[in-house]
Amino acid sequence: MTVDPTLRHSGWSEDDGPATTLLLLRHGQTALTPEKRFSGSGADPVLSEHGRWEAGAAARRLATLPGAHGPVQAVVSSPLLRARATAEVFASAADLPVHLDVRLREMDFGAWEGHTYAQVKHHWPTELVAWREDEQEAPPSGESFAAMTDRVLAARDAILDLHRGRTVLVVSHVGPIKALIRSALGAPADALFRMELGPASLSAIRYNASGTASLRVFNDSCHLSDPHHS
Repeated sequence: MTVDPTLRHSGWSEDDGPATTLLLLRHGQTALTPEKRFSGSGADPVLSEHGRWEAGAAARRLATLPGAHGPVQAVVSSPLLRARATAEVFASAADLPVHLDVRLREMDFGAWEGHTYAQVKHHWPTELVAWREDEQEAPPSGESFAAMTDRVLAARDAILDLHRGRTVLVVSHVGPIKALIRSALGAPADALFRMELGPASLSAIRYNASGTASLRVFNDSCHLSDPHHS
């Protein structure tokens, strides 16, 4: 396994201690989610009723995780309302504080906020193509994938430094979670468009003391399969 080149822990060695697990939870649904509208850090919708149920289902799943991933010992969240509310459902039940890190917020989609993909393709066709093909390109008045990734990886490094050897729940958004997974896999930029992350889905990355990273869980949503919930 190769060492993740973006890990900024040059002092780590094989003898530095136990592995750290980051459980990555996407927030629950908002009113914009079913319509597949761009919803970044420029918009701050709250959880819908269904999203609140999803947050509860995820919390119940987290409370029963086996020793390989749990118990969760710390909770870190994006400060955006939908992520914070999702984090607080679990944290309240687990009697843990929620630590907010602004670097875990969703990407800023600028002028595209609140629009569907079809609307963006119609009104900004050239800009959309550029955005998909070059991670340095940003939506009009927005943020590029590269800029988002830089701040998310800085947040990751801070979490790993502070919680070495622990299991940490990180509640965030599609973009930041994809950036963490892409980095762990050493995948190219277009991998960001080849991952599907559902609302309230769980992924997990284990970081060994040497700095190597391995993806252990991806887009797990079995806790949302409740035939009695409508």
